[in-house]
This record gives sequence, structure tokens and C-alpha cells, in this order.
Amino acid sequence: MLNSLFSFKPNQRPYRPRFNPKQLLLLLLLLLEAQFVTQPTPVTAQTDAPTRVEPSPDTAPTICPADLKAAIDAIATRPEFNYARWGILIQPLFSDIPLYSRERDRYFIPASNLKLFTTAAALSQLGANFRIRTSVYGTSSADTITQLRVVGRGDPSLNTDQLKDLAQQLQRQGIRRVDQLIVEDRYFSEPTVNPTWEWSDIQFYYGTAVNSLILNENAVLLTLTPQNVGQPLNITWADPIVEKQWQIENQTLTAEAESAESVNISGVLGKPVLRIRGQLATDAGLWLTAVAIPDPADYFLLHFRRALADVGIQVERGLVTSDPNSPGGTELAAVESPPLSELIRQTNQNSNNLYAEALLRSLGVTEKEADESTAAAGLQQVKANLTELAVEPESYVLADGSGLSRHNLVSPTAIVQLLQAIARTPMAQSYRDSLAVAGVEGTLRQRFQNTPAQGRVYAKTGTMTGVSALSGYMEVPDYQPLVFSIMVNQSNQSVSTIRQAIDEIVVLLSQLRSC
Repeated sequence: MLNSLFSFKPNQRPYRPRFNPKQLLLLLLLLLEAQFVTQPTPVTAQTDAPTRVEPSPDTAPTICPADLKAAIDAIATRPEFNYARWGILIQPLFSDIPLYSRERDRYFIPASNLKLFTTAAALSQLGANFRIRTSVYGTSSADTITQLRVVGRGDPSLNTDQLKDLAQQLQRQGIRRVDQLIVEDRYFSEPTVNPTWEWSDIQFYYGTAVNSLILNENAVLLTLTPQNVGQPLNITWADPIVEKQWQIENQTLTAEAESAESVNISGVLGKPVLRIRGQLATDAGLWLTAVAIPDPADYFLLHFRRALADVGIQVERGLVTSDPNSPGGTELAAVESPPLSELIRQTNQNSNNLYAEALLRSLGVTEKEADESTAAAGLQQVKANLTELAVEPESYVLADGSGLSRHNLVSPTAIVQLLQAIARTPMAQSYRDSLAVAGVEGTLRQRFQNTPAQGRVYAKTGTMTGVSALSGYMEVPDYQPLVFSIMVNQSNQSVSTIRQAIDEIVVLLSQLRSC
């Protein structure tokens, strides 16, 4: 259904978006798992194929715990996985006795399974009702403000509608002129991009910068449209402001109808340049991807100036600052994020890297040492919170908050310990509600459909090249609830092949009975 929004039939006029840029970006994010796409592909190719597992729920067989080892081993030792590593731990939710384990204490790259750690620590330290406030300060004198300051605190949900709300709050106070508009980008310290992330990731939305003044998730939609045969593809931005930040090298071509489609987007190290190569057929639909905003603070400033102008407030000068000695003033306007329970839901269900990284920095902002980055301080707070939850500190190594870094190392034991520990706390329901649900919503929406696992698995996915993971909770009819972690590393197989095997294991678990 969503795919039809971004494609059109041969000879049909190009699609004119019915959505604003924020809505289009959210639609695209529902179709992409944040760390999976290192080279964008057409949107129609980015949804997960439904799990093909037989039989149906009504005729599903049962399996005894004593037979589980042989059944899972038969999947993990298939010839196609000869070069892959499997890390698996499956236990009853409130028991330390494993039903199955495989390299449970070894390190694996977890991909987005790491978000389980960040969101658990955020819930533990900040609480489910925590909100992130964006404030506007100044001293009003009649209808003119000499200096107006916007203080961002890293709200990953902030969008242009909320900027309009801030502008309207100021307009209702009779403000009509601002001599100097300052946006403060200093709540989170450098670096805004994790130094262990791969260069090929950071020009796309899932590797975008994480600063104090986040707007529209610091990303924008880029659309490629076929033209006449032999002509370059037409390239358009959903937000014209970003067009001034990126330089495009368009090396594309429109090919004849039914030609193979191939588009590659790459960055140029140290420069705001996107090289776009490849071709689309004349009868191809729109080709969409979401691209990082190179200078998000300036992007925020320009959008807020526009919001103020739209309500009749004239701004003479505007600038971005990270000066810690900015003057005070009265809070004249403010907006707040949704509660943390909703922020972690977006983080885990849709595997949103930006949200995870913003929450990591929110953990560290009040605890960091003088020369320590906010992100590094956040990592220390994650470890401190998880240690309080009795997660063995030597069972994992953290490099970021989202799992995009390949320097993250986690054992299946660490994840199972975490999931069990959270289940014993008052925040258990908020945490479980943040997870994707098999065959129902989030990144598991199209997996496990029409299987016994549908609607009974609450889990976090994780995918990057050579890595696939799934960890979470399972409600098993006529058996006790389970907790599990399955991670595959160093595989040379396709994502669909690895996921199919993981999903077969999970469906086996849904068929457990006491016998």
C-alpha cells in the first residue's frame, strides 16, 4: 500500500507529492531499517518479504524442550552458513536455565540490537515521562526584541510544525521585530557524528549528525525522476533549503523502457558533494532516498527565520553559536517532545538511529567531565545503569547508541540479562511496548505473518552487511514466556536468507509445549 505512493505506471504524469517533506520522510523511514541500506535502492525494493514458514497457526505442530537443540542446530548448521557465526541464547523469562545456547558468551556485532541497551538506560535514568524542551529566550521591549535566543536540547522529534508553534507564541505576545536571532547549538558537544561510523553511511539519513538543534530528523528526501531517453534523471529536493548545502554531481541517465535500474549515491570525503550515478528506465517510478543534512544548525536557523517571517516577525540578523557565555533572558516560548515512552517506541519499533543517538547524549549531558564529549559521557551512563540492572559489564562493549558502529560488541548473554532485568522493573511495560511486534508493527510488521509467532513476539531487529539479529520476548501458548537473543555475524548470505533462518528458529519457539 505504501509503495503505491512512490511509483507510477508507464506514460503516467510524474507523481506530485500529497505530503509535506516531514510526512514523506516518515513514510520512507517506515520502509527502511535504519542501518541496513548503505546504498539506496528504489523504495519498492526495501520492504521485508513476509516470513514463509509452514504450517499455519491452526495446524502448527508442537515441539518438546528436549527436541529444541536438534531442531535449531539443523538450521544453524546448514551448508549456506558454513562461514557464519551464530550466537543464540533462549531462556524462560524468569529462569536462568537455558533452553538452548550457542556461543552465548562470545562477542558479536549487534547492529541495531544495541538500541535495547540505550533505551533501557534512558528509561532507567530519565523515566518514562521525561520530555525534551526547546526554549526561546529574550527580553521583550514593546514590539521589538534586541536579541532572541533559541536553545535546543537535542529533541529528535522536533519538526517544522513545532517551529511554527514557537513563532506563533511570540507573535501572540506582540513581537514584530528581532534585531538578532541566535540559535544555540551547544547542549550536545562534539563530535556530532560518531568517528567509528563508516564514511559510506554518514551522507544518508541513518548516519546523519546528532546536534542540539535537530529539525525534521536532520534529513531530507531526494527524488530521482526519469526523463526522455538519453537525458539525465531529474533530481529534486523535498526541501529547497537543503539544496544550498549539497552540491550534486549528476552522472545519471534515463534508459529505454523496461531497462535494468541501477542507482548509486556516494559522498566525497570532506566535501558536501553527492555523486549520483546509474540509470532508471523511462517507465520507472519515482526513486526516493533520504539524505543527511550537512549543516543542521544552519538548516534550523533558516527554517526558524522563515517561520517567524510567516507570522509577520522581521529578523534583521541571524547566527548559530556554541558560545557557553550567551546572555540569559526570559523564556518567551517553548515546545516539548513527546514523553520518553514515545521516543523509545520510535527508536526501537522503527530502528531510528537519530533518536537513539540523541537519547544517548541526553543521558550524558549532565554527567560529562570537562573535556569529555556528551556521547562518551552517555556511554558511561548506559554502562552504569545497566550495571545497576545486574547486566555483566564485561559482556558488552559500547561504541555508540544506535548500533551503526561495527565497534560495538555484545554477547547473547548480555542481551538476555538485560531483557530479564527490565522485565522485573516498573518500566517493563513501557519497554516492551517500544518493541516491534511480529506481523503487526514496526520493523517486524511484514515478518511472521500467518505463523504461530504473529502477535506473540516483541523484539528488536538488527541488520547491516553480514549481520542480522533479533532479540526480545515471546509469549508462548501453553508454555512459559521466553526471552531470546539470536545474532548472526560474518555471513556471506543475503539478508533474506539469514532472516528466513532466524525466523524459522523463532517459529519453533512459538510451538514449544511442556512434554
